[in-house]
Amino acid sequence: MAQNTEVPELNFDYWLDKAIKWGQTTTLESQKDVCFHLPQLQEFLHQIYQTLKHMDSVAAIQQFPLIGQLLGRLCWNPFVIGDDASQKTLMWCLCCLYSSEPQSPVELKGNSWIRSLLCHLLSSSKWESNEAETSTFISTLGYTSADYYCQLVKNMVTSLVTELRGNQCNGLSIQGRVSASHVNAVSLFCRPLVTLPDISLLLETLLLYHGGPPEEVLSSEFLEAVNDAFLKKKISLSESAVFSLWLHHLPSLDKAVLHLLDQLFSLQLCSMEEVACVIKDSLLPQAASHPAIFRTVNEIFKNALLETDGTPEVMTIIQVFTQLFLQAHQNENNQHKFPLKTYFTYHHQPLVTALLRCPYELPTTHWSQHLKHISDMLKVLVEDTNISSLTELFEIWFLVARFGKWLDIAAEQLLKAAVEPDALLWLLAFYYCPHNENQQRTQTMAEAQAVYNQLMMLFSCTVLSVKDLETAVYSIMDVKQCCDQQLIRHLLTNFLLFSSGGHMIAQEFIHRIAETTDTSKEVCSLLIRTAYRLKHNGEEDQRTAKLLNELLQKVTLMV
Repeated sequence: MAQNTEVPELNFDYWLDKAIKWGQTTTLESQKDVCFHLPQLQEFLHQIYQTLKHMDSVAAIQQFPLIGQLLGRLCWNPFVIGDDASQKTLMWCLCCLYSSEPQSPVELKGNSWIRSLLCHLLSSSKWESNEAETSTFISTLGYTSADYYCQLVKNMVTSLVTELRGNQCNGLSIQGRVSASHVNAVSLFCRPLVTLPDISLLLETLLLYHGGPPEEVLSSEFLEAVNDAFLKKKISLSESAVFSLWLHHLPSLDKAVLHLLDQLFSLQLCSMEEVACVIKDSLLPQAASHPAIFRTVNEIFKNALLETDGTPEVMTIIQVFTQLFLQAHQNENNQHKFPLKTYFTYHHQPLVTALLRCPYELPTTHWSQHLKHISDMLKVLVEDTNISSLTELFEIWFLVARFGKWLDIAAEQLLKAAVEPDALLWLLAFYYCPHNENQQRTQTMAEAQAVYNQLMMLFSCTVLSVKDLETAVYSIMDVKQCCDQQLIRHLLTNFLLFSSGGHMIAQEFIHRIAETTDTSKEVCSLLIRTAYRLKHNGEEDQRTAKLLNELLQKVTLMV
């Protein structure tokens, strides 16, 4: 049957009339008519797109007032959008009409209408076509209805990914011709669909899009939706996509850090391995290899410390995060990775270098000397340098605190090694009471020195009673009135763990140290850190390991 195939170019009336007729009947003749005219329709839509992409949305509507009716009817015709090329071109035409900065209620309403059409094109669950209207066409393709729509989504995703990645077309890069408003529109209609597995590749491509700064191209609603889905483990993303998201959308990074803190606080974690597993799974230590992300995470941790008054749980989280960050930085293969000093720019660099040194890179016999070096540098900064504000003092303390492994080793070395105690006691006194003035710190040092001397006198005793330890420690002073009760509890706990006599009375005496919920949390955190460090340093003996586990079980019940 001969038909006239000549169609006037950009004849909106002609194609609108066709679209109306196609939508009013579902006869086989109508289906054949659609299929027959698809090549001309494709060419017509392609010409529209080539025209629209150089115009803003307002000018496009003014020049082509019927375009909305035409595109709307075509988008709802299953035989038109069943053709990949036609569907792709319809989608890009709609993106051209989307107003990235709507100025009136009409433009807002138009944007909403466009989003609904775009979602309709991509989401098989949103289709409202009657099965009877499409079954004949779908069956001729050899698909079931579900298979057809699923494949349709996959094809659309592939087309969009190809466009965004700059696939070559006629020797020219498409990416260079895709405007920011078009990419923004794609991200907007992806927002309600982010958890659909079939569009995961499109999410990755959008997050890694290099057509301009992502925060200017992608909609904030899309970025928030992707971040929420990732944090709730509803979707899986590559590390590079997650890093790009957080780097270019700071509200998502803030939410990720706070989500991690909430997650750790809600779990009763009994080992450093559990804490490390949760933190590493968040991808934040790996992402922090970028200095901008590191600084943001750093500020949130500081605020968490100040708001919780430096609780042991927060301090442990920060210390584990720092260890994991250093591991991720060391394992990074990128030859252009930032030097570690980049992350601590505003600090005394020799002190930073000393703290960054991993304890296990040094022989254990050199630990005390290294700790004395750290203490001496810190003492000069704090006592001999004019610190202008409490903020500056806090920054110095926070730097030392995040490398808490060296502080715990200092407390152990005082009891286990032959050391000059002054430097190590000063280091611990500063950590536990950084705000002390020189006179207060002198008093703290005197009290700690007195307790330390008594403990060293008892350290070699193989037979020891609770009364012996109480008499030795509590008779010389009221520990509850000490300037630094935390430091005293740290020394006493280590005495129980590392002395033969302490092992005998640890189960009973631990109740004296961890009397309240707060002190129980403090001692529990110390025991968890100690167990992890001894296990991974190969120092752990079976007797100490058994005692650590027993004390942890007992203290955990007191928390």
